[in-house]
Amino acid sequence: MHAKQEALLCAAYALEKKGFDLRLLDVTGLSSLTDFVLIVSGRSDRQVQAIAESIETGLKKDHELRPLAVEGQQEGRWILLDYGDVMVHVFQEPVRQYYDLEGLWRQAPEVSIPDAEPETGRTGRA
Repeated sequence: MHAKQEALLCAAYALEKKGFDLRLLDVTGLSSLTDFVLIVSGRSDRQVQAIAESIETGLKKDHELRPLAVEGQQEGRWILLDYGDVMVHVFQEPVRQYYDLEGLWRQAPEVSIPDAEPETGRTGRA
C-alpha cells in the first residue's frame, strides 16, 4: 500500500470518531523518518484515545497493518502512532497548540483529506 493511501485511511478512521482539525502533511524530502504526518485533535483524553484506537484497530483489522510504535496511549493527551511511512499525532487541543507541529512542518505541502467537512476538520491544498 502506498504511504499516501495509508495516511488517508488513518484520516478516515479518525473522522469516524469525530476527530477534528485534521491536517495531512507531505514531509517527503523534508524528513528522513517518515513521508506523511497526520495531525488530529480530540476534545478529551477519552476521545483522543478512541481516535487512536480506531486508527490502530481499523488498519490492523481491515489492512493487516500494525504500528511500529505507540506512545502516550495511557495519558490520552498526545498519542503517537508510528507506521513508518506515516506518523499520526492525536492531540488534545491545548497540547497541540503548545507543541505546534504545524509550525515545525510549515514548509510541507498539505494534502486534501476527502470527507473532512469544514466544521470537523480542515481540508488541505493538494
